[in-house]
Amino acid sequence: MAEERRFSSASGAPIALRRRQHSASCRELSVRAPRLQLRSLSAATSAVWLAAYGLFALSENSMVLSAAIFITLIGLIIYLHFVKIDQESLLVIGSLGIQVTSSYASGKESTTFIEMGQVKDVVINEAIHMQKVIYYLCILLQDPEDPQGVSEVVPLFQSSKPRLDCLIEVYKSCQEILEQRKTAPQSS
Repeated sequence: MAEERRFSSASGAPIALRRRQHSASCRELSVRAPRLQLRSLSAATSAVWLAAYGLFALSENSMVLSAAIFITLIGLIIYLHFVKIDQESLLVIGSLGIQVTSSYASGKESTTFIEMGQVKDVVINEAIHMQKVIYYLCILLQDPEDPQGVSEVVPLFQSSKPRLDCLIEVYKSCQEILEQRKTAPQSS
């Protein structure tokens, strides 16, 4: 069963939250950012190439045009492969752990897995950035030496930056599974 809802990012861009419940203790939550727009890509490329053509007309050096084309293509490849993230996913499996996946526009994926034994809690945190308050979801990792302490904070959805209403949806889903995990050992 999959459900998709529309939200906005902190910058106002449209994003979509897709929730899939694989079982009672396994949920996948994906935040998709809008795909790269061909119009904006064409405008940026045209601007760089027009500027290069203007320099070529002044200097009459063909290396200017070649360098502009080469730099534009290399920049585009780097942007698509290392910067532009199309989707960020969170797979929460109550008995196993949490898998965080980022899918780039080039098709590359980056995955991190956190064992459930290391997870202390999932919380919504707030930060002040450029005169405004932004909210973000993060996983608190339990300190192995101090069971009450936190050893690390792992922020989630860093690229899409969903607003608070979207984060609350994800938070509630995560908390339902974490609560099941906390009550399961006590009932047996």
